[in-house]
Amino acid sequence: MHFDLVVVGSGSGNTILGREFRDQRVALIESGTFGGTCLNVGCIPTKSFVYPADLADAVVRAERLGLMATVAPVDWAVLRDRIFSRIDEISAHGLEYRQGDKWPNLEMLRGTARFTGFKQMAVSLVDGGRVELTADRFVLAAGGRPVIPDIPGLDEDIVGDGVVHTSDTIMRIDRRPERIVVVGGGYIAAEFAHIFDSFGTRVTQVVRGSRLLRHHDDDVATTFTQHVQDRYDLRRDTEICGVKPLPDGVRVFLESPYGETTVDADMMLIATGRRPNSDLLDLPATGVTVDEKHRVVVDEYQETVVPGIYALGDLSSPYALKHVANHEARVVRHNLTHPDARITTDHRFVPAAVFTEPQIASVGLTEQQARARGIEVVVGRRDYGNTAAGWAREDTTGFAKVLVDPRTGLLLGAHLIGPEAASLIQPLVQAMSFGQRAHDVARGQYWIHPALTEVVENALLAVPEPTG
Repeated sequence: MHFDLVVVGSGSGNTILGREFRDQRVALIESGTFGGTCLNVGCIPTKSFVYPADLADAVVRAERLGLMATVAPVDWAVLRDRIFSRIDEISAHGLEYRQGDKWPNLEMLRGTARFTGFKQMAVSLVDGGRVELTADRFVLAAGGRPVIPDIPGLDEDIVGDGVVHTSDTIMRIDRRPERIVVVGGGYIAAEFAHIFDSFGTRVTQVVRGSRLLRHHDDDVATTFTQHVQDRYDLRRDTEICGVKPLPDGVRVFLESPYGETTVDADMMLIATGRRPNSDLLDLPATGVTVDEKHRVVVDEYQETVVPGIYALGDLSSPYALKHVANHEARVVRHNLTHPDARITTDHRFVPAAVFTEPQIASVGLTEQQARARGIEVVVGRRDYGNTAAGWAREDTTGFAKVLVDPRTGLLLGAHLIGPEAASLIQPLVQAMSFGQRAHDVARGQYWIHPALTEVVENALLAVPEPTG
């Protein structure tokens, strides 16, 4: 079969196929659940668990506000079914729509795709069949998958099978574990540790380094690590040297500067990162290249080294973020339909958030990155606790930190840790995107009092006036 366009992956890749392609013969290929990572195992379900976890955590910590309250035992199955009944319905409806009469020119193929030659592909269908196809243009949006570390006793075949899980499977479990070992120090590990701890599970988090969220600004990472250390069992500078299944769970063997020890748990969550699915596509057969981190190499138009083959999202981007994948999909969609007036992606100011307790958000350079690159910056920092909204919450750890060019007054980075950080950072993202100076943003508009946004205003006002 020959197609005008083939899209591999039904996450952000699915959004490309709009009305512009109704007069072309197109194929959409999906090897897993329709809708991709964000819908099924990523952003949406995790944050649907985070929100009730935030509520439960707030109840537990309400004593500092003069309230005495408790949380009843959490029924995980009830939470799970509320969340996935909606998600599974969306996924099913999306698949039904693409297979329906409204898209007579679209071939929906359920199976695993691999290149077999230059712009030639074979799809091994889930029903056992096989389809050979060629196309003028391809969009590769096949996403990524969890990394399974090489740990003695940790057989990949047991991952997702009751006791050992990744973020792809942990949310579908039937019951909340009484004890869980979370492996990893990044945002996925942090969010799930927060979820389970808030719901009453005894959490042991194991991280190889000295700090959690080590890619964040040092002040944020240090503050968050201390907060977690005070909250549950955090094992830093610790290696996992073995895993042993038990009749009712798992035993994890640990080694740290303080010696060897074991931790028994009902479940284990492997959250040591994700990798692109580039190795599953046999890309060399069509000439597409990858970098040292297995990401498909693309140019500013999201096109690979092979003309007519584009890539986007977790497969090719250094930013494994849904809002970035959506932006890249819009760029690809435009460039496919306007080949003589292509546009480029804008990755200058990409914000990110960690939906844990406390919430974290960042954009741009960290202070350490700026110093390492020889970029001069001035820093403005203000604590949540120095605002009325922060007093009301008895917040003692949160702060907003901005990095500014001392000559131009332009923002180079921003980092927040505290309540609603993911929302509070948006005016700073806007300021960076539109070239607004720090003091103009602070003084050129009203800031509602007493609202949390005042911590952003005060951080901007703490920056010295520009010298240029």
